[in-house]
Amino acid sequence: EFIDVVRNQLAVSQLGARTMEGLPKGNIEIPKRDTGATAYFIAGDGDDSVTESTGSFSTLNLTPKTVGCFSKYSRLMEMQALPEVEALLRGDMVEAIAQKIDLTAINGSGSSNQPTGILQTTGIGSVALATNGAAASVDNLIDLKGEVAIDSADLATAGFLINAKVEKALSNLKDSNNNYLLDPYASYLGEASLCGRRVITSNNVPSNLSKGSASGTLSAIIYGDFSQLMIAMFSNVEVLVDPYSDFASGKVGIRALASFDIGIRQPSAFAAIVDAVA
Repeated sequence: EFIDVVRNQLAVSQLGARTMEGLPKGNIEIPKRDTGATAYFIAGDGDDSVTESTGSFSTLNLTPKTVGCFSKYSRLMEMQALPEVEALLRGDMVEAIAQKIDLTAINGSGSSNQPTGILQTTGIGSVALATNGAAASVDNLIDLKGEVAIDSADLATAGFLINAKVEKALSNLKDSNNNYLLDPYASYLGEASLCGRRVITSNNVPSNLSKGSASGTLSAIIYGDFSQLMIAMFSNVEVLVDPYSDFASGKVGIRALASFDIGIRQPSAFAAIVDAVA
């Protein structure tokens, strides 16, 4: 039996991120209303007029960014491998690209040909714990939810996204009567819950952040309405085999590519802690 590598849980789709497929190959501009019209009272005698207000508009721009994998395998490996080596490599590359899309949606830098992820998006809410980071409390998570609620963006389908280190730390919190603050027996459709919202755990959420004297040891916690996160797929994962990759030695090349972008419709629908000690 073939033993595969252990991979992180894919997270953003579980929380409701929208995937847009079948897009045209060029750039996309999605119109966006930034501010709405304003309603005014007027006198009822016909001598008054409504103050003009049209709101403001902008665009959300999505452009293809390409991610890929490339491998070679020998003629002997192809002959002797069980299961079939090409099928194994195809599956591995598709999974690697899916992981990269998930990682990018969470914390893509927006530079070096990467899309911009939630944590790097300007305009999301934030809750800071301490100068050098601190252990997150349930109160901190309630404050995080409140950051989204204050902007009228908190829906019943919103949720928390944390990594396993944060999950462990939060799950161990108890009150003065030694009762768990997060009920380990409660669930939301079979998942952990907090404040009536889902809690999804994935180690694609970074645990190597820095702040103050804490270098590379802090974790992120995200709360938001993930339906506001768009994954624009400009192509499906394209897997091609080149039997002449290294003709003289009999090696075969296999390559997988996908083009996508990440867009956040309303940044105020998200908030994050980026200095959690766990």
